[in-house]
Amino acid sequence: MHDGHDDAFALDTLAIRAGHDRTHEQEHGEPIFTTSSFVYGSAAEAARKFSGEEPGNIYSRFTNPTVRTFEQRLAALEGGEQCVATSSGMAAILATALAFLQAGDEIVASRSLFGSTVSLFDKYLGKLGIVTRYVELGDLDAWQDAITPKTRLLFAETPSNPLSEVVDITALADLAHRHDAWLAIDNCFLTPALQRPLDLGADLVIHSATKYLDGQGRAIGGAVVGPEEMLKELVGVVRTCGPCMSPFNAWIFLKGLETLGLRMKAHCENTLALAQWLEAQPEIARVHYSGLESHPQHTLAKQQQHGFGAVLGVEVKGGRDGAWALIDHSRLMSITGNLGDVKTTVTHPATTTHARLSDEQKAAAGISEGLVRIAVGLEALDDLKRDIRRGLDTLG
Repeated sequence: MHDGHDDAFALDTLAIRAGHDRTHEQEHGEPIFTTSSFVYGSAAEAARKFSGEEPGNIYSRFTNPTVRTFEQRLAALEGGEQCVATSSGMAAILATALAFLQAGDEIVASRSLFGSTVSLFDKYLGKLGIVTRYVELGDLDAWQDAITPKTRLLFAETPSNPLSEVVDITALADLAHRHDAWLAIDNCFLTPALQRPLDLGADLVIHSATKYLDGQGRAIGGAVVGPEEMLKELVGVVRTCGPCMSPFNAWIFLKGLETLGLRMKAHCENTLALAQWLEAQPEIARVHYSGLESHPQHTLAKQQQHGFGAVLGVEVKGGRDGAWALIDHSRLMSITGNLGDVKTTVTHPATTTHARLSDEQKAAAGISEGLVRIAVGLEALDDLKRDIRRGLDTLG
């Protein structure tokens, strides 16, 4: 399989095979090309490749075979024509903004975004004269009301971090296109194993490859997937500005993709069972997870997702004291801001991942002092229950 875009192959097959063009060495596993530059047989060949007249490798900032294999594989999984890899998920969002927006343009975005994304939009894109308006993720009327003739980009995470809120991607894409705007969906929580936004009408899919695409917390990276013609300018941003993915990290992500389908299925099974158990615990005020029938958007989530992911928002009674008690008495879960790992992680969003937001922004995004985010890994379910119960028993 050379181009990775044969629709006859299932996702699990593409995740293992797509994008790898064997070298003359006939290797079975994908090689890591740890080289900064490439050589040519003549000055004329170099000139043709630098001008774009002839395809080929030039400099690993923007042409590297290992990175290209990752890009082709992820594009195949998402059903997109092209993928552009970046140094991190935040770099993917920044590169998207630099490629498609200019001073005077506007973004309409969900209030339920990762805290660093909000900071990027408000502080840094704001310096460039790009205005961002925030709305409730699932309220399509609010999205409509926020759009102006200057709106160029609609941006959403679905499901959201960490409350598992969902938006109708098809309806949001239709709204964007009626106003000559693009829709970008951050898909890092579900991955193409569970959701393919391009199939639902989105223009761009953005990933923090650091999360489930890797799956074991080993490397930092990001990616943007979309139409080839549209991504030409984004390729130029990476080439000129340099937020590129390293070949070694690309190789790690390739290894992660090989088990993506299996891992996401196991993550979903573990998480749903834990969410159902948490709902029954008297110390828990509420569990935010779209896989629960109690979730207000459970039906929509079933319609556009092939699973519900592995991230729970848990409201612990007692506010911050209750939340910190659950976290601090853990002996199994890792207290860390990352997620997407086979190891379960736990964090207090109000003081970590969303700490840079103002009190008003936190309230609007539903980030309360009693909220705990649990990104459920692949440990034995009974061990996770005992670990959480240890903290809950201290609340009295």
